[in-house]
Amino acid sequence: MEVIGAQLALYRINAGLTQRSLADRSTASEETIASIEQGRRALMPHLATEFDQLLTTGGALAAGVAKLPPKEKYPIWAEEFIAYEQEAISLCGYENGVVPGLLQTEGYAGATFRSKIPHLSEEKIEQSVTDRLERQQILRQQDPVSASFVLSEAVLLSNIGGREVMRGQMSHLRQCAELTGVSIQILPLKRELHAGLDGPFVLLETPDHQHLAYTEAQRSSELTSDADEVSILAQKYGMLRMQALNAEETVGLLDRLLGER
Repeated sequence: MEVIGAQLALYRINAGLTQRSLADRSTASEETIASIEQGRRALMPHLATEFDQLLTTGGALAAGVAKLPPKEKYPIWAEEFIAYEQEAISLCGYENGVVPGLLQTEGYAGATFRSKIPHLSEEKIEQSVTDRLERQQILRQQDPVSASFVLSEAVLLSNIGGREVMRGQMSHLRQCAELTGVSIQILPLKRELHAGLDGPFVLLETPDHQHLAYTEAQRSSELTSDADEVSILAQKYGMLRMQALNAEETVGLLDRLLGER
């Protein structure tokens, strides 16, 4: 990523453009361009093609991206979202199947990766767990992201990894609920109606105040900045927060469940 980023910076400077002026001519934000040039964010193929055309590079960037070695950290369909997540100033997420990755313990994360089909090697599982735990630093950095999570109660009542793993995970959620800028709410199973029936999603805001929505399926995902789509999911998330237990009630539920285990 660093080499491609340096090449982009060189082509941009040779074209007499600043990061801002290139952003004005492209679909990428100034912050995105800066992150790519600094090697903090991967250059996505569609942007490589766009930059090649704007900077008249003869297709050099797209060719370079195509020749990069396979990435091991994250699935290809999640890479762009992970890059935005690490720089977000706020994020909101609803989950009905598993604890969100940003809130997982090492044991719970390992159990989720051991559930993958096809099965992963132990080496791959260990690396994937390490990468997931690294992502969580955004909740504890000096200027932490503002993060809100709504989890279905079904997530807490599952037995992923076994009793001890789940007890450790609930204790971790209890601790995360005390972190600066973090809000955790549980959506009770007894609700007759709720806005999350279509599945999990994440909303985030970038440093340049771009609003994005991310949804993930079995082997694919969608990251969109379409204002209508983002607005619909934002409305759903607002409704979910009203339908969920508040922060104090959520802590009480976690304490009760921990007492039962």
